[in-house]
Amino acid sequence: MSFLNYIKVINQATKTEKEKELWDVSGIIKGRSNQEFKFDLRPMTRQGHDIGKIGKTDTKADKMVFEFKDKFIIVDLPELHRYIKENRLQKVYLQDLISKLDWNIILPK
Repeated sequence: MSFLNYIKVINQATKTEKEKELWDVSGIIKGRSNQEFKFDLRPMTRQGHDIGKIGKTDTKADKMVFEFKDKFIIVDLPELHRYIKENRLQKVYLQDLISKLDWNIILPK
């Protein structure tokens, strides 16, 4: 199942927006919000010994989506950036973010 099944898609990012603004699609999460968000849908990749995503604080995305075999986890990027800055972190783990950040959504596939 695709994450796009969970949102009402408003816009697909252009190639320039994907490269420079780091978002892929904007839309409204069905049944969860009536606000339009920009989503970073880039897949997770191997990062040394871990699997994850590399992010930037200058992204125009509002939410980062992590895809797993049985679910999608959506993390709020402004809240994540505050958490990283306040705790002076360079690396964060998704399991920590789920418990420490207020705005997370887990969508079963």
